[in-house]
Amino acid sequence: MSESSGAIPPTARPTFSHEGDFNFTWGFHPNFDLTVLVPVVTNHFAVPGGTVLADGTGLGDMLLLVKYRFYRRDSQRGTTQASVTGGPKIPTGRTNLADNTGKLLPAGVQPGSGSTDFFIAANWTYTGLFNLRRLVADEDFHSAIRSEGTQRTRLGSAVESRFWLSYRPYESKDVTREWFIGPALSWLHSQDDRIAGVTQHGIGGDVLLAGITTYAGVRPGMHVWLGVDWDVAHSTGATFMPVRRHISFGITQQFRFHVLGK
Repeated sequence: MSESSGAIPPTARPTFSHEGDFNFTWGFHPNFDLTVLVPVVTNHFAVPGGTVLADGTGLGDMLLLVKYRFYRRDSQRGTTQASVTGGPKIPTGRTNLADNTGKLLPAGVQPGSGSTDFFIAANWTYTGLFNLRRLVADEDFHSAIRSEGTQRTRLGSAVESRFWLSYRPYESKDVTREWFIGPALSWLHSQDDRIAGVTQHGIGGDVLLAGITTYAGVRPGMHVWLGVDWDVAHSTGATFMPVRRHISFGITQQFRFHVLGK
């Protein structure tokens, strides 16, 4: 898109996006978790010259997920476990964000999608890779299967695979404090959008991101993590907008429910 153009393409994606997720997970069974995730999304769209044509913040679409851990094995080298996750994405997000002239922004730039979608994931963790107790391999594979939403637009379904190889250089004797750090490699694939039933060819594509992630347990029940990834390869379609940089930061606090009974 040229700097002189004042119109935002109907298949555009934000040039900068920030998402803050409020994630509540309840482990109601040793092998089952229930998660409610509510995102708050800030999107910007700017032309190459730096002029911001649109920006705004709104509630994103809420996720309701159930996770089932179907395999766990403990050994002297560590723990191996695998799980699957699935659930709907509910269209609770804002879809009326407008540009600086008051014109409604395209569906791909809105904080919400207006569609009811389905999220599915598989996770695998292997501790003690190459018989090194402190070397851990993590694989996360997830997909968002989308339906038609706001502005008669069905955003392209997406698939992401992320592999993290981490080493634990520090671990306290009671395991309440620990530190992991290591490289991560992610592959993102997105399909073409459909607007009013017409496929918008060239919108989807593939991105390969490489980076580093660190994760630390700072006290019992509290963990923090930081991840930074950069685009190392992507599709070359003229209308494809790949992720160039991705930074994530989070804090997790665990607590117990105390149920009063007779």
